[in-house]
Amino acid sequence: MTSIANSHPIEILLVEDNPADVRLTKEALREGKILNNLNVVHDGVEALKYLRGIGEYAGRPRPELVLLDLNMPKKDGREVLAEVKADEDLKRIPVVVLTTSKAEEDILRSYNLHANCFITKPVDLDQFFGVIKTIESFWLAVVTLPN
Repeated sequence: MTSIANSHPIEILLVEDNPADVRLTKEALREGKILNNLNVVHDGVEALKYLRGIGEYAGRPRPELVLLDLNMPKKDGREVLAEVKADEDLKRIPVVVLTTSKAEEDILRSYNLHANCFITKPVDLDQFFGVIKTIESFWLAVVTLPN
């Protein structure tokens, strides 16, 4: 198990197709207190390649946390979540669903697919920063993550 109090940067994979949300997430994490490496992919197909170390992602460090949007091109977040949690090698990586959806169906389905938490992105900029900082403080400072 890895204690986040260690001085190594925490590896985060952001799976997000909206460039504005990518920029805001990067900015919020940059301002945070936890040393991290944020890697970004823009669709579900790339997310699975990254997680499995396929092609251009071979040799990249394994993420210790995944921030996953649901509504993306090629393969949506629900499909990615199902594949990750069904994969013996990947299922222990915490997946935070971070989406604009407030639909009860999406919330239930995400938890049924073993999402570690479901967060609806706020529209307000300050609230968005607050959400990212809360994710950082909980998942990267309080929780003990597996190696």
